[in-house]
Amino acid sequence: MPRTLLIAATTGYQTRAFTNAARRLGVEVTLATDRCHVLEDPWRDRAVAVRFEEPEESARVLASLPNRPDGIVAVADRSTTIAALAAERLDLPWHPPAAVALCRNKNLMREAFSRAGLNVPQNFAVPLDSNPLDAAAATAYPCVLKPLGLSASRGVIRADNEPEFLTAFERIRRILGLPEIRCLNDAADRAIQIEQYIPGREFALEGIMTEGDLQVLALFDKPDPLEGPFFEETIYVTPSREPAQTQRAIVETCRAAIKALGLSHGPIHAEMRVNEHGVYMLEIAARPIGGLCARALRFKPALTLEDLVILHAIGALPPDLQPAPSASAVMMIPAPGTGILEAIEGEDRARQIPFVTGLEITAKRGEKIVALPDGAGYPGFIFAEAPDPATAETALRRAHAELRFRILAALPTLRD
Repeated sequence: MPRTLLIAATTGYQTRAFTNAARRLGVEVTLATDRCHVLEDPWRDRAVAVRFEEPEESARVLASLPNRPDGIVAVADRSTTIAALAAERLDLPWHPPAAVALCRNKNLMREAFSRAGLNVPQNFAVPLDSNPLDAAAATAYPCVLKPLGLSASRGVIRADNEPEFLTAFERIRRILGLPEIRCLNDAADRAIQIEQYIPGREFALEGIMTEGDLQVLALFDKPDPLEGPFFEETIYVTPSREPAQTQRAIVETCRAAIKALGLSHGPIHAEMRVNEHGVYMLEIAARPIGGLCARALRFKPALTLEDLVILHAIGALPPDLQPAPSASAVMMIPAPGTGILEAIEGEDRARQIPFVTGLEITAKRGEKIVALPDGAGYPGFIFAEAPDPATAETALRRAHAELRFRILAALPTLRD
């Protein structure tokens, strides 16, 4: 039986989806997660304990396991560094550690894109403990401030003038000062990226690479205008409705960006903006799309994105992959506010909207939810399949309109 090493967060949305896919495919999984390393199997999943803040040591532990895997799968950004280092030790094909390091630092990524001659906005990084007045004076407006290492638009804020810049800088500084982030001991979390705001339409590309060759699995439109001040992603729709020329430009620019970073083998998730000046790469991650968004993708015959990633890892990816014939879409339900989730109304009505294929509420009642830019997750996901992209998008909007969130104000967090 083929065996794969799955590196993921204990509480991540995708961990169960990938383990279920492996079981369905007849692939044995060795699970490596950031579970407690002191207690004996607290989650009852027989996972190997790793520490994302100690990638070198974690990779050494994984490379010394008695049963050598046939491939490696990494879920979410923090696991990709360990995966790259472990693959190098095991001599398994995967993205190189140096390429993954570029993916995980927005400033280094911009430098690599610039050296490759790609469209890059004016940008610079400043230490977290620097005087924001100096940075504000050196900035052209409008601009966007971003934590170097966070993902999913967390902490990404647009500023149109100096007062907004100073407010955004302090807000990001508070986010990066949270214990949950400080404990990761990541150098990328000690600086803020500042770059010129890029107007235009936003897209996402899902792909998989084999020995340096990119295979595009899907190109998503993001139909909502993402103009700030926060950049809460909501709807992804595929196939894209853009003209063929625009789609070709996106794919070719993505290929050039991948080459600039040095990515070579495994899944990639890329995001970009397009305007009259061309394609601007926003970022590329050495992992599949996050959250439960992979459910929006289906391939013939009856394969999911998780299936493809696992099969690719063990060298068994089917040739001539074809997407399912229908259009599909997913909405990452935006958190309507910050507080304690008391109740959600309208779920049954939302599920009954034509072409809606699923509604998954991931937030638990009594749980604190945090809206962007301070938070990192979404309270749930809505899925739709339809004969065409516009109908799928409309179904999501209609379903979302049926939902009502009741949120109680949370008590303030005590600080030392």
